[in-house]
Amino acid sequence: MDKELIISSSPHIHTQRSVERTMLDVLIALLPAVACSLFFFGAGALVVLLSAVAGCVATEYLIQRFLIKGKSTIGNYSAIVTGVLLALNLPSNLPVYIVILGSIFSIGIVKMAFGGLGNNIFNPAIAGRVFLLLSFPAQMTTWPLPIVNRWKYFDMETGATILSTMKESVSDVNTGASVASSMKDIVEVSTWDAFLGNMGGSMGEVSAIALLIGAAYLLIRKVITWHIPVAILASVALFYLALGDDPLMPLLTGGLLLGAFFMATDYATSPMSHKGMIIYGVMIGVITVIIRKWGAYPEGVSFAILLMNGLTPLINRYFKPTRFGERSKR
Repeated sequence: MDKELIISSSPHIHTQRSVERTMLDVLIALLPAVACSLFFFGAGALVVLLSAVAGCVATEYLIQRFLIKGKSTIGNYSAIVTGVLLALNLPSNLPVYIVILGSIFSIGIVKMAFGGLGNNIFNPAIAGRVFLLLSFPAQMTTWPLPIVNRWKYFDMETGATILSTMKESVSDVNTGASVASSMKDIVEVSTWDAFLGNMGGSMGEVSAIALLIGAAYLLIRKVITWHIPVAILASVALFYLALGDDPLMPLLTGGLLLGAFFMATDYATSPMSHKGMIIYGVMIGVITVIIRKWGAYPEGVSFAILLMNGLTPLINRYFKPTRFGERSKR
């Protein structure tokens, strides 16, 4: 009897779960963050979100239709997930053409150039954000204020993020200048505001409670495990404590929660074993704090995840998962 041999790309996971179901679960988990971004940033958030999703889906379809000439994979929702994650990493006043460029880079260069889903070395959404940050630094670091800009897309009122204000205040301390205004800006944003998302920043990094609700859904559905997110958050908290700083606000602000639960856990770019995941997560947390405290940028999550994406093959080599049928070594 003839048997069909099916060859597919990584990741290879023995489960009843399909790619489509997994991507759909991620989209469902992102709904609270999307809803909060639309509530706080309104029309601008909607324009950026639709532009990113349309750009990612169109890029993947066109590459497969005219370059690869293979079966279309836009039906597995992975391009939509990349578009949503990219949008949540962007300010809500970013011009459409810049969003489209980020979408083309994320899908065309980072994903499809390596062979499509499962073959990419780096997380497409994060790579797209970093590409835009390096290419358009002024536009990517202009942050609309929440609520007041709901019905605006151009000429928004902007302000500094909490992380950038903290970094400026530290620089002022190092130079001996007055920090009264900087510290006042920090105090004006309470922990509760940071938890709800009533502060400036990227569309998807402002509401900690929305991201935690989505993360709980992913954990309950067993789409992700606790190892990477806990390792990232714990290492960041311990590092800040070791430096004598309160870790609560740094944990709630910036892209830490979005990165820890939704992007560092990407199957294709994260380690396969639990030990490898913990090492990977700890290193992301450490690199993030180093960049935040002593680097040129106030936020370091994206750079940390990209760096560790590149080290994932090495981690997998030395921390291999237990083979099926074998007992794990204790």
